[in-house]
Amino acid sequence: MTAVYIVCAISLFVTAILAIVRAERGPSMLDRTVALDLFATVLVGGIAVEAAWSRRVDTLPILVALSVVGFVSSVVVARFAAAEPPESKRIKTAAEVELELARQRAEEEAADERERLERQRRLEGDQ
Repeated sequence: MTAVYIVCAISLFVTAILAIVRAERGPSMLDRTVALDLFATVLVGGIAVEAAWSRRVDTLPILVALSVVGFVSSVVVARFAAAEPPESKRIKTAAEVELELARQRAEEEAADERERLERQRRLEGDQ
């Protein structure tokens, strides 16, 4: 059983080193975020392996807290990294929504009409 703990510890150590290297090299903020999230997961795994090896259950709250922090931090960074146009950040009125839907319907109808005319020209050209 000790061999399993050693293999787990070594794989977690290698993963942690690779995550640190990825966080350092980047190149983007999202790469660094994923690497740090992976590092938090490695910490959770390390604490879990240590808890299993020493047969302790008092580290469970630490595992839960670290998992929640890793999840929330990833979601927060992803939320702020998402590029949204300014007009999508406000709530539209019913009239604005209806106007936008009418514009979309008109564009679809125009595309359908162009498609129908194109088909008609092809049919006339074949005859």
